[in-house]
Amino acid sequence: MANITVLDQSTINKIAAGEVIERPASVVKELLENAIDAHATAVTVEIKDGGCSLIRVTDNGWGIPKEEIPLAFLRHATSKIKTVEDLFTISSLGFRGEALASIAAVAQVELITKTGDSLTGSRYQIEGGIEKGLEEIGAPEGTTIIARNLFYNTPARKKFLKTPMTEGAHVAALVEKIALSHPDISIRFIQNNQNKLYTSGNHNLKDLIYTVFGREIAGNLLPVEIKEDWITMTGFTGKPVIARSNRNYENYFINGRYIKSTIISRAIEEAYKPYMMQHKYPFTMLHFHIEPDTLDVNVHPTKMELRFADGERVYNAVLRAVSSALAHKELIPQVSLEEKQEKEARQLAEKLAPRPEPFEVRRRENLEQKTSGSSGTAQHGGPSPGAGSVYARQAPPRPSFVSERMPDWLKERRKDQETHSMPPASLNPLKGTHGTGNQDPGKETGIGDSSSSTPIQPEQLDLFDGKLLDPKARLKHKLIGQLFDTYWMVEYNEQLFIIDQHAAHEKVLYENTIKSLKTRQYDMQMVDPPIILTLNMNEELLLKKYMDYFAGIGFEIEPFGGREYAVRGVPANLFSIAKKELLTEMIDGLSEDISVHNPDIIYEKVASMSCKAAVKGHHTMSFQEANVLIDQLLDLENPYACPHGRPTIISMSKYELEKKFKRIV
Repeated sequence: MANITVLDQSTINKIAAGEVIERPASVVKELLENAIDAHATAVTVEIKDGGCSLIRVTDNGWGIPKEEIPLAFLRHATSKIKTVEDLFTISSLGFRGEALASIAAVAQVELITKTGDSLTGSRYQIEGGIEKGLEEIGAPEGTTIIARNLFYNTPARKKFLKTPMTEGAHVAALVEKIALSHPDISIRFIQNNQNKLYTSGNHNLKDLIYTVFGREIAGNLLPVEIKEDWITMTGFTGKPVIARSNRNYENYFINGRYIKSTIISRAIEEAYKPYMMQHKYPFTMLHFHIEPDTLDVNVHPTKMELRFADGERVYNAVLRAVSSALAHKELIPQVSLEEKQEKEARQLAEKLAPRPEPFEVRRRENLEQKTSGSSGTAQHGGPSPGAGSVYARQAPPRPSFVSERMPDWLKERRKDQETHSMPPASLNPLKGTHGTGNQDPGKETGIGDSSSSTPIQPEQLDLFDGKLLDPKARLKHKLIGQLFDTYWMVEYNEQLFIIDQHAAHEKVLYENTIKSLKTRQYDMQMVDPPIILTLNMNEELLLKKYMDYFAGIGFEIEPFGGREYAVRGVPANLFSIAKKELLTEMIDGLSEDISVHNPDIIYEKVASMSCKAAVKGHHTMSFQEANVLIDQLLDLENPYACPHGRPTIISMSKYELEKKFKRIV
C-alpha cells in the first residue's frame, strides 16, 4: 500500500505549469496579458524557433518595484485581486498569480524592469524556479521578460511540442487575436528576426482588420453596434461572400479578453442562417463590454472560457444586433472576371514588346515636337489627317449585310450606343450635324442661344439608384429569358441579374410558410395512427416546458404512458414531412444547449419541406410564371439566399461583359 506524502515545491510548480503552460503560445499569452494589465501602450513580442528557444516580451507599462520582484514569481502572488470578493468583479486579464511562477518552473527566465519613479532598473534571473540573482541596471521604463529553453527541465513535456514552424504559427495566431482585442495598443511581432506584424494602436478597428486579414475582408464589412444598460457591443461582421468552412474567423472579445463561447457562436450563426450556406461560418470582429459581476471568468486555467449569469439574454442581444446589421442590405454576389490573369498578360506583353534604340527615341521626340508646333496651321487649313483628327477617330462604315441581317431591337440598341458615344462638343466640330459641316459656330459656343442662359437644375440622386429591389427599379426590369431551363436573366441599370428558379421558389415557399406559422394561420391535420415518441428525461422536461409552444403552432401531443407521448395532430403545412424523425430532431435542437433554448427550431425544418415542394431546375417556365415568381421573390425582406444559404441572385456588370468581349481594353 502506497503512503501519502506531500509533494515538494518544485514538483508542485511543474504540475501547476502543466495546467497553465501548454506550449510557447501559452507563455506569450500570459506575458502579453500582464503587459496589457500594466497599461502598456506599446508591446513587442519576439520569438525564435517557434518560441522553444527564445521568447521576449517588452512593454512600456508601469514596471515592477525592485522589492516586489521576487514576490511576483511566487505562486498565487498577484496585484490584480486582494480578497475573494474581487473574484466576482474581475476587470483585469490576469488575476490568479500563477503565470510567472509556472513559466519560471519550466524555463530559464530573465526579467528587466523599471518603474516610472525609479532612477535605475532591476535585472532578475530565475531558472527552474530557483533564483539566480537580482541586480540594478540601467533600463527604460517598462518591463522585459525573456524566457529561454522552454521545458528544458521537463523533457517529457518538450517531446510533445510540434515543429518550430507549427509552434510559431500558434504564437502568431495568438498575437493577432490579442492585437485585435486592443486596437489602442501598438503591438509588434518578430519571428526569427523578421517583422511579421505591426499595429499602430490608433484605436481604429477597421484599419487593424485590414492589417491582419487583408483588403478582401476589410472591404466586405458591415458595422455592428448595440448599447444597453448591461451590455455594449461594437465591431464589424462580414458579408456572406467571405464565409469560411470553419469558425476560425468568428472573433469576439469580452472586456478585452479573447474567449470562446458556444452561446455567442450560436447566436451569430443563427443570424447568418438566412444568408449563408450550411456548414459555412461568417467573419465577425465583435467587442463586448459586459458588467463584470454578470460574468464568471474563473472557470479554466487558460481563461479562454467564461460563464454568463444570464446566457439567454446574451444570446438574444447578439442575435438581435447581428441580424439588424445584415437586414436591409443588398447582398447580391458580383461575378468578376479573371482581372488578375488579364493584368499579368498585359504586363508580360509589355515586357516582351520590342523597345526602340535610344537614338530612335530621340528622333521620335523631335518629330512629335515639330508636329505639335505646326498644329496651329493645320487648324486653319482644315482637319489634319494625322493623330487627333476627328476623321481619324470616326469608325469605319459597317458592311451592309451586317445591317441588313441585324434584328430591329439590335439596330435600335446600336443607334442609341452611337448617339451616346459621340465625342463632346469641344472635341467634335461637327456636333449636331453628323458630318454635314453646317454647324453654326454661334450655337456651338452658346452665343445667341436662349437655352444656354437657362441654368442646369441639379438632380437629386436617389439612394436606391442601381438597386434591384427598389420599387421604382422594379418597373424598369427587363426579363430577357430562361437559360438552361433553370436560370432567368433580368437586365437593369447596366447589370445582368441571373436568378436561380429553384432557389427563388424555395425561398418564396419557405417565407410564406414561416409567415403562416408565426401568424397562427394554419390548419391542423389529424394523424392516424398517432406518432409515438419515446423520450429521455431531458427531452421530456423540454417537451413539457415548451408544450404550449408546440400546441400554438398546430401540434396535438398528449402523454401515452411512461416517457412516451402520442402525436395525434400536426400542422397541415408540415403534414407531408411530419414524421417521427422530424419531431425528434426538433426536440434534439432544443436540448443541444440547456442555457440557450431556441423554440423556433421548427422553422428550420420548414426549409426541407420548401425544398421538396419548389420547382426544380431543368423545368421550363413561361414568362408569366417567371414574372410572378420574381415579383414574389423581390417582395421578400431577404431575397438573396435560399433557406439552405445558396444564393438566389447573382449579377454581372456590363463593364465585365464588355471586357470579356474586348470592347474595353
